[in-house]
Amino acid sequence: MALGATLVVVLGAWNIVVVPRFPARPGAYVAANGAATAVLLAAARAAGLAWADLGLDRRRLAAGAREGGVCAAVVASGYAVALAVPGARPLLADARVAGLDGRGIAGQVLVRVPLGTVLWEEVAFRGALPAVLARLVSPRRAAGASAALFGIWHVRPTLDALAVNGLATRPRERVAAVLLACLSTAAAGLLFAQLRRHSGSLLAPALLHLAANSLGILAAAAAHRLR
Repeated sequence: MALGATLVVVLGAWNIVVVPRFPARPGAYVAANGAATAVLLAAARAAGLAWADLGLDRRRLAAGAREGGVCAAVVASGYAVALAVPGARPLLADARVAGLDGRGIAGQVLVRVPLGTVLWEEVAFRGALPAVLARLVSPRRAAGASAALFGIWHVRPTLDALAVNGLATRPRERVAAVLLACLSTAAAGLLFAQLRRHSGSLLAPALLHLAANSLGILAAAAAHRLR
């Protein structure tokens, strides 16, 4: 009970309160989220959760790789199709990517996203949190609560993206955009949870999550260069 309440509070405040206080130097985001992942896993294990409860059973890696790989291939195909259609390329553009050189893009795709974002979020929202909540409510409700919190998690990143790209500058537009983003990511959280449940491994949602984010950066970079 105590661990569940603590997780909800910490995860609810992390992106809004904690992340903005990270040092500006490169690597701070990855290091801080990596440390948080380690602490969370240690706390979950100390609370009696098995590796299988957290989606980290080695025996389920093959199933996770298989299901996650198929989903990642679908995402890659979607980005490829969007890049092939000139009218769709502006939808992929992102000012946060436009200013990055090759090294910066590689750092985002190979380090920041997999180690700073995907690892932390999957362990938190598809591993520890639903496993802890499932001790208090049904697994379906635990997955739903985790997905809802995952949606709220994206309030600050959405506001940042809107500001950088000069979108939804009016208050009502901004509220609508943030609400839509939160609902979309909550829905994605439910999909990730289903992959986790069906495969028995965090690797499945992690591969889909990684494809959506890292390939999205590559697609945005390509869209800027193809203008």
